[in-house]
Amino acid sequence: MDALSDALNAVRMTGAIFYHAECTAPWGFSVPALRRVAHLLAPGTERLVPYHLVTEGEALLRFPEQSLRLEAGDVVIIPHGDAHTVSHGSPTSLVDSAASLGKYLAGDVRTMRLGGQGARTRFVCGYFGCERHAERLFLAGLPQVIRINVRGDATGEWLERCILYLVDEADGVRPGRNVLLSKMAEALFVQTLRRYMDSLPPEQSGWLAAARDPIVGGALSLVHRDPAHAWNVAELATRLGTSRTVLTERFDRFLGEPALTYLARWRLQLAARQLQTSGKRIGQIAGDVGYTSQAAFTRAFRREFALPPAQYRRQARSAEQAPGRSR
Repeated sequence: MDALSDALNAVRMTGAIFYHAECTAPWGFSVPALRRVAHLLAPGTERLVPYHLVTEGEALLRFPEQSLRLEAGDVVIIPHGDAHTVSHGSPTSLVDSAASLGKYLAGDVRTMRLGGQGARTRFVCGYFGCERHAERLFLAGLPQVIRINVRGDATGEWLERCILYLVDEADGVRPGRNVLLSKMAEALFVQTLRRYMDSLPPEQSGWLAAARDPIVGGALSLVHRDPAHAWNVAELATRLGTSRTVLTERFDRFLGEPALTYLARWRLQLAARQLQTSGKRIGQIAGDVGYTSQAAFTRAFRREFALPPAQYRRQARSAEQAPGRSR
């Protein structure tokens, strides 16, 4: 049972946009709140998550409320896209990375270089795009920043080497380079989430902690794999070898909602995906996700997305076809 894989498959990820930073102390740059630049990075993408992979040297990542010292091998993910700065030494001013995004996106600049004559730090930076449903799945309950060191872990070291190789390819003209970078970025994101899940303390709540729990994670996997089934708490508990009371208490502890409330929302998320990606009739989609009545499905969908299914489909397809859509 693998609830994380189910969730990642249900929330479409878009390709990360990379730029490479080579900095010599003293240096510093600011990264705006992602909502400010989302229209440049990935038009039509609902949620953006920035990350930095430190490949050489050290740096200071700073938010208004906290700061973190970074070293080579650290990957930091900012799940909610908060504004932050990255620096080393005492720069007289910070470079506004938002002002340079147009050049990076247009391919005019492949590497950002800044700083003085001191110690060198190298970064690979990027952004993950995903649908807004992620906020109730693997992004739910995450802290302001996640830091994992990929070195000392075979998978993490392999990912770092592959990303560095692709970033360092001369002129970036070999076919397929951008697609490979995108896939490696997604793999780095998933690996970071996996490592973070492993490090969670037993008392942690939130979706990732729930997915790790044998009982709640098992229930999530059951409803993910067969959402159209007429699940009830008694059957879920029986399938998992536990009691209804224990199952209810653990859902409340980890997710703050009943199992069947989660199931209802999961069905609607799957329906939204089908509306975006398939030509199926709305009644067929309703049946696929467990509704016996198209009218009941339409009412539930409108409550969740503030749009009826047909209008949601039209808007999603218009956004998909918009110029500049990032893939």
